[in-house]
Amino acid sequence: MSPAQRMPKPYLVRTAVDDILADLAEGDAVPPERELAARFGVSRETVRQALHELLVEGRIERRGRGTVVSRPKLVQPLSLRSYTEGAAERGRVPGRLPVTWEDIAATADMAEALAISTGDDVVHLERVLLADGQRIGLESTYLPKCRFSAFTETFDPATSLYAAIRDTGVRFGSAVERIETALPSPREAALLESTTAMPMLLLNRRSVDTEGRPIELVRALYRGDRVAFETLLK
Repeated sequence: MSPAQRMPKPYLVRTAVDDILADLAEGDAVPPERELAARFGVSRETVRQALHELLVEGRIERRGRGTVVSRPKLVQPLSLRSYTEGAAERGRVPGRLPVTWEDIAATADMAEALAISTGDDVVHLERVLLADGQRIGLESTYLPKCRFSAFTETFDPATSLYAAIRDTGVRFGSAVERIETALPSPREAALLESTTAMPMLLLNRRSVDTEGRPIELVRALYRGDRVAFETLLK
């Protein structure tokens, strides 16, 4: 038996579909399951498994009742820059859909991270992040109200939060970020026009200013099929 014959059929089909996608452009239709199954002499279930892997990777996407070649992922830099700056630098049009804009009471963990007291007011801003109109992320930001109380009256949730923070004279100094995979809740999946079975990239960040004072806590879910992160290591 040759090495190729020992490989799992879904992998072989996926590799063959990769070759097909290489000759297609963004938005072109992917051959249907029935046609691919007949072409490669495998079951439709095998084809379905291979296509699911490509779907999770963001190579293809569902559109109506068919499947098409996806647009390349938005590659975001891991840096203390706003989402707006990162998306615009990549030639994409950023946007935001405000979901939640409220004051909440700080939990003990939140209070410790933001250097405030338990029960103090925290501004909670939740927004869907867009790139060229596509929903790519769901971001929740928590700000100590004692420091950013004016935002309730002056900040437009559809605009850049980091620009607004810098306009107050605050300068970002550093941040600690943790990125891992997670499955979205039904609510999160609905807001991102995805499903609870689609793995997401979960980002948690705590930012401080140049004097070490906490600025924000962030919890963000990104669609792994539409976003990738990169950083420069030295």
